[in-house]
Amino acid sequence: MTSDVLDMERLVAAAATATGLDDFGADDWREGLARLTVALDEEARLNELGQQIAAGEIVMLLANRLELIAWRRDHPEIAGVPIAPPIVIVGQGRTGTTILFDILAQDPTTRVPLTWEVDRPVPPPETATFKSDPRIAEVDELLAGTDLLIPGFRSIHPMGALLSQECVRMTASAFRSITFPTQYRVPSYGRWWMHEADMAPAYRWHREFLEHLQSRHPEGPGGAARWLLKSPAHIWCLDTLLAEYPDAFLVQTHRDPLSIIASLSSLEQTLRSMTCDDPTISEIAVEWSEYIIDGLDRSVTAREDGTVPADRVVDVTFRDFMADPFGVIHRIYAGLDLELTPETETRMREFLAAHSRPEGGGHRYSFAATGLDEGAIRERSRRYQEYFDVPSEPQ
Repeated sequence: MTSDVLDMERLVAAAATATGLDDFGADDWREGLARLTVALDEEARLNELGQQIAAGEIVMLLANRLELIAWRRDHPEIAGVPIAPPIVIVGQGRTGTTILFDILAQDPTTRVPLTWEVDRPVPPPETATFKSDPRIAEVDELLAGTDLLIPGFRSIHPMGALLSQECVRMTASAFRSITFPTQYRVPSYGRWWMHEADMAPAYRWHREFLEHLQSRHPEGPGGAARWLLKSPAHIWCLDTLLAEYPDAFLVQTHRDPLSIIASLSSLEQTLRSMTCDDPTISEIAVEWSEYIIDGLDRSVTAREDGTVPADRVVDVTFRDFMADPFGVIHRIYAGLDLELTPETETRMREFLAAHSRPEGGGHRYSFAATGLDEGAIRERSRRYQEYFDVPSEPQ
């Protein structure tokens, strides 16, 4: 299938027309976009709505890139502004990273990227209007459409303009982001991202994005400026992440790889159903089991070779977090040598109480639905589970 809707140069021209700008900065974004558009056209089996959604997303990301670069050119003082050593949650998806991220975000000494400011970054958010910016309502209205197209999706993966956003949404406008093989069936792009792409440009862009966001709102609600960040994508790029942020503190979440594969495959099947008429859990599981095990193995190697220093990371298991979330949070704060004040803990507990799911609710999935060989996957995951002492879950 060849679709003019996803022609790369047409999308680039559309973004330039929409913004009146034509400076995309360094050309390191072009290879990723070229590979993505080819994969979307030839592999993704997009329906008509899916073509329109993918094209619209790409134009938005290109427009954001154009506007960020123009703003940076007109405000050169942004460049090089120090970024305090961030706290970065680097666990795989479906290991409790989202709820942990949102709980830790209740600490007023941290600042998290919110969905509205990541999706609508120009002009940069300002302290005086940070909670009343009209872009908040715009983004919430857009996200509300997700419930119409994929009923129940937000009960599996919470979304909202005022909720914390992942780093993959920032690196998406560098077109070196795992968000694309999550949303769409683009295995050639996924393999390129995993095994061939130089991720240094993506992390440089990530830093520039943070510089932009903090330029007019430099402090968190408590006056501090430490970023709290999260993305499962970091697990594949720990060396590049720490090359860009050598003083970062890491929190790695852990879970039985079979449960990760089962949950993520189910989630992606639900997500892709909006853009593709025939996504199957089994097909997604074949593709993503390779990615997941590779990422977990890389995290072991990063410990063994010293890429991740032992004194800059705290490990937590999904089982421990579900059993005693605040025991885990206290251990994170102690491991990172941070103070958890009674006031902050109260805010966290109130957030968790307000966002807890009813018994039996939430996301349901099974490893059997993946069609994978349980014994084979268990054996391939052995190195990771033994190194981090990750318990197996009933499948």
